Amino acid sequence: MTTADVTMQTHSLPLHRLRLPQYAVPMVMGTAVVVAALLGLLLGWGWVPMAIVAILLTDVALPLWSRLVEGRRAAVDRLVTALIWTALVCALAPLAWLLIKTLASGIPAINGHFLTHNMVQQLDPVTFKTMPGSGVVHALLGTLLVTLGATIISVPVGLMTSVYLVEYGRGRPIARVITLLVDVMTGIPSIVAGLFALALFSVFFGVGTRMGVMGSIALSLLMIPTVVRSAEEMMRLVPGDLREASYALGVPKWRTILKVVLPTSIGGIITGVMLAISRVIGETAPLLVAVGSIDVTNTNLFSGRMQTLPVFIMTEYQTSTPAGYRLAWGGALLLIAIVMVLNLAARIIGKIFAPKTGH
Repeated sequence: MTTADVTMQTHSLPLHRLRLPQYAVPMVMGTAVVVAALLGLLLGWGWVPMAIVAILLTDVALPLWSRLVEGRRAAVDRLVTALIWTALVCALAPLAWLLIKTLASGIPAINGHFLTHNMVQQLDPVTFKTMPGSGVVHALLGTLLVTLGATIISVPVGLMTSVYLVEYGRGRPIARVITLLVDVMTGIPSIVAGLFALALFSVFFGVGTRMGVMGSIALSLLMIPTVVRSAEEMMRLVPGDLREASYALGVPKWRTILKVVLPTSIGGIITGVMLAISRVIGETAPLLVAVGSIDVTNTNLFSGRMQTLPVFIMTEYQTSTPAGYRLAWGGALLLIAIVMVLNLAARIIGKIFAPKTGH
């Protein structure tokens, strides 16, 4: 083969492969939506089946078109990309629907009276007739107080457990046992925590005892594993060089933990605590069992029943009345807002206290 033949064959090869046009994806999606809408109108489908059919048509049609034009390799890439986007839509669709439904149903219930009154009957100053209460302040205060009590119990216990596992218990049998027990506690049903608190206080204060602190203890059983795991992982990320430098200066171990390990990992620890609070603040079963329900405002954790937002939502929804539904959706919107604020606070605090990098 001469040099001229090689040159001729080289110039005969295409410099680039054929590609689908830039408008291919929106065109396929639009066509799939039109076809799904026509099928839905003909067969009497709702919007959910039509959306599913449109997504499936897009996932099939786009890779097939790519296979005909771009080849097998590009078709596989487009198929995997389409499946990933489909999985993302499937994950976000229920969350988006929940937020939209909660906002649409909960916003009409939010007003000054709803946020400043409890469920005790009120006297109408105009007609002098008693009106049913329609406020949530007692449940809001109860949720904040019970969760605060659970945080006060959980954070010291979880943090000290993590310190032992990371700094003192490496390789020891007791550390492995503690790790196993923490893993078991992570999977216990929430109602079991409520039954534990109820049984514990029934032994000391008698059967039928209901107090807010019982709910705090029940929630703390659910919070402690999350606090332990998050704090443990954050402290393990602290470089060993920092500890060794502190020991080389003659600093004792306990002071190294307080001045080096904890300040370095404080951002992740606080984030884990915030996420643990968000995880338990919406629990209903343990609070219903251990704390009960009440229509008046009670701010004493150590005396009598207390109302909480999850129990308030459940009891009002069980009334099966338009007013009860409205109050339940209003309470649900407040609960979601509290959880969202806690998650945003966790992210902000994590960024503020994160160790500074750079030179």
